[in-house]
Amino acid sequence: MNSEINQDTLKHVLDYDPNTGIFTWKNPTCVWVKPGYLAGNILRKGYIKIQINNKTYSAHRLAWLYVHGEWPKSQIDHINGIRSNNSIGNLREASIFENARNRKIPHDNKSGFRGVSKLKDRNKWQAQIGFNRKHIHLGYFDTPEKANQVYEIKAKELFGEFIRKL
Repeated sequence: MNSEINQDTLKHVLDYDPNTGIFTWKNPTCVWVKPGYLAGNILRKGYIKIQINNKTYSAHRLAWLYVHGEWPKSQIDHINGIRSNNSIGNLREASIFENARNRKIPHDNKSGFRGVSKLKDRNKWQAQIGFNRKHIHLGYFDTPEKANQVYEIKAKELFGEFIRKL
């Protein structure tokens, strides 16, 4: 038996505003919550989780179910990268690879650009991109900005709409 709720049950217990992405309780499943209260908690990584009948769900997946009537087939990508923004216009189905392409630049990145790193022994900046589990070398450049230009062109070609906008 599938333990996930369906759209009818979801709409019975929660209201959802597709413009704001906010869920509120309509028929709470626990005694300490009242109708009209905001549903869910923001976790440390920025995602909102909602507990319904002792099962915890990601709000972005619930939003998809609420609007489309079915669970997403794979992952849900937050287009603008803000994990707490569950407005339906900010959500799209994505494969694990597409979702990964829309990640933020890692905090330990030294160049400030995705796919660009400094090669100290050559005193050059290298551009490379990952696609289909392979690294593609894009060249060596005198500046990180030039390396980034080449990376952005290739990323647009390979990733299409899933390229992260800075």
